[in-house]
Amino acid sequence: KNMSGPLSGVKILELTAVVLGPWACQMLADMGADVIKIESPQGDSNRNLGEVKNKKGMAALYLTCNRNKRSLVLDLKKKDGHSAFLELVKKADVVIHNNRPQVMQKLKIDYDTLKTINPQIIFCGSYGYSKEGPYGKKGALDDSIQAVSGIAMLNNLVLGEPRYLPTVVCDKTTAMAVVQGVTAALYHREKTGLGQQIEVPMFETMVSFLMAEHLWGYTFDPPIGEPGYTRLMSYHRKPYKTQDGYIAILPYLDSHWEIFCNLSNRGDLLRDKRFSSLSQRVKNIDDTYKETAKTMLNKTTKEWLEIFENTSVPTISVNDLKDLINDEHLESTKFWKTINHPTEGKLRTPAFPINFSETPFSIRRHQPNLGEHSMEILLEAGLELEEIEKMLKSGATKLAD
Repeated sequence: KNMSGPLSGVKILELTAVVLGPWACQMLADMGADVIKIESPQGDSNRNLGEVKNKKGMAALYLTCNRNKRSLVLDLKKKDGHSAFLELVKKADVVIHNNRPQVMQKLKIDYDTLKTINPQIIFCGSYGYSKEGPYGKKGALDDSIQAVSGIAMLNNLVLGEPRYLPTVVCDKTTAMAVVQGVTAALYHREKTGLGQQIEVPMFETMVSFLMAEHLWGYTFDPPIGEPGYTRLMSYHRKPYKTQDGYIAILPYLDSHWEIFCNLSNRGDLLRDKRFSSLSQRVKNIDDTYKETAKTMLNKTTKEWLEIFENTSVPTISVNDLKDLINDEHLESTKFWKTINHPTEGKLRTPAFPINFSETPFSIRRHQPNLGEHSMEILLEAGLELEEIEKMLKSGATKLAD
């Protein structure tokens, strides 16, 4: 097996911060790409978010999104920092950034500039809104995209007020779209030799994500009903209370419903017209959920899990964040990995979730300290030692303390 991953040999220059770009680039690095994280002298803002153990700039949120990378400090506003970047572009396959297009033009590192140096470069920008539209100049964060894409308002139907989901769903979903776009462009270049520019706007990515199921009646033009997948909109769609906790059970298909009613002594529900088929249950979704909820109060979570253990009815415990650390399934699939970090000691990190039979994921590098690889990367790019010394003096680059 090739432990270096399916993207082994691909060189990526990452000009990103926070979660969207770093997590996308970490996924590409997990699959074997050589990712050079290019940071300003201040470093990625996430280096200071979350718990810190030893070293300033090595906080939890940075550590979760930046393994398998090397760190190079470049001040792109300085002439020698800019020209060093262009040297790196000559030997790179992909540039990924999450600045608005105007910023890249101002820094003179936009696609048109870079393709004159390396016509095969794949240049991927991910930011709030496509530059083609009227929102193109707006800044964006996860919350603003949850608002504008309709995600926050979904909760209005259920909770009576719009709410943000307590996870950066827009950053991370868009990050997956970045990985998809970059790998597709690499495949296209493999066949044709041609590079290209890719734009992955968060707004469009999230509307496409949301409307996969919620377009509903508006799938037809003119519409034949409202948008919104009704089963998901019920106030009663939530984990069910048991005698001692919570459980998730979904007697969804007709075969599930029958097993559910029989095993929970609710034969009465089998004779009820409201629940006689899947389409009837979806039509009467609130009642379906209410009756299921009433039933689940009769036993403990463990008892229910045992009763439905060997059936086809989806039944599972409801974990909180801490439960995931000791989950028996994740333990047996060796999902949690340990990194011995030179400055931070032992760190917990999740495995890459895709299992490749021939090119498995591996952790080849710890999360880098700011500027940890500045010297080696600039030497690799062909800069002379004295040029690098000058850059260190001017502040165009720096090394890790």
